[in-house]
Amino acid sequence: MSLAETPLILMLVGLAAYVVLGGADFGAGFWQLWGGEGERARSIREHAHHSMGPVWETNHVWLIFVLVVCWTAYPTAFASITSTLAVPLFVAGVGIIMRGTAYALRSGTATAREQRRVELAFAVSSILTPFALGAVVGGIASSRVPVGNAEGDFATSWLNWTSIFVGVLGVAAAAYLAAVYLAADAVRVGRPDLAAAFRLRALATGVVAGALALAGLVVVRHDARELWDGLTSGWGLAAVLVSAAAGCATLALVFRSRYGPARVSAGLAVAAIVAGWALAQRPRFLPGLTIDDAAASRGTLVAVLIGVGMGAVVLVPSLALLFRLFLRGRFDPHVVEATPAPGTAQKGSLYRPQLGALAAVSLVVGGTLTFFFESAWAHAIGVPALLVFVGTGFVALGSLVAAGDD
Repeated sequence: MSLAETPLILMLVGLAAYVVLGGADFGAGFWQLWGGEGERARSIREHAHHSMGPVWETNHVWLIFVLVVCWTAYPTAFASITSTLAVPLFVAGVGIIMRGTAYALRSGTATAREQRRVELAFAVSSILTPFALGAVVGGIASSRVPVGNAEGDFATSWLNWTSIFVGVLGVAAAAYLAAVYLAADAVRVGRPDLAAAFRLRALATGVVAGALALAGLVVVRHDARELWDGLTSGWGLAAVLVSAAAGCATLALVFRSRYGPARVSAGLAVAAIVAGWALAQRPRFLPGLTIDDAAASRGTLVAVLIGVGMGAVVLVPSLALLFRLFLRGRFDPHVVEATPAPGTAQKGSLYRPQLGALAAVSLVVGGTLTFFFESAWAHAIGVPALLVFVGTGFVALGSLVAAGDD
């Protein structure tokens, strides 16, 4: 793996995270549209709404991450993609805004009719956005984005058989992921009736998504021959097989109501599709543009990697804490926190001054060696020192806040 490929791998990790986590959120909106009628349908819509409350904004971090890394590390490719595919990207952006607005407005509705209208807007945008983003992927994968500013056709670059297939598959995969996750959440909150409802939906959409994937291979073979060749040989084929195996395992686990492992295998099945696309297209980024040719200068790539590393020290623990609290039900409605007895010490609630001192020293040493010295040895010490500063400073600040709350 070369330095030029490293940011692309990070982008693919972020894209896979967005597809798996953000995709499940979009799928929850899908089930708000197709929940049915009556009291049971209302319970299904309420469960889908509340289950993504703590994380629906957080998951868009991955999309922002992918865009920032792409425009910094591969500026020529980014400019070509965003100019040629401006229409579906604009549609996706509008869908994300509509979705967020509808989610925020839902709590302010006064009647059931108003609530249903807001839910309809939310559901439509939850379907429109993954389709548009899938169409973008299809346009890139089928070599319809030439190098240059708006060199591709504004219509056929994303309104073609491959793009339509990927867009529809994206919607189906989102609904499939959401059904699996919502079934697991229903078990956690003690609603076996909702778990059974989403279990049936997970099995049905899993079969539909698998059938679409198989049918899509025929579309790709005739519409994007280079992509077909990559997906049916080498590492691309291996990723396809992993996705198929994980998808079958998920159906078996859901059928047996083992939703915890099913969450993992369902995410793996969808993430493997992203990996397969990248492996099938490597080393080509766009037609006539390889990954090495698209990459920015060495200094820029190094700066991107350092920035990502420093940001990950803050982001990854924060997301891990958020999802751990979410999966443990700490954000469920009507959860009442236990009040500790007066004088009872709580683990992790006391400020640790030694961490603050270590963070300050690491900042001085790392900043001095990184920004005021040009030698390799200084950067080899300075960059890790800055990473230590970010990590220890984050923990020290968190413990200080916790101590203040006590």
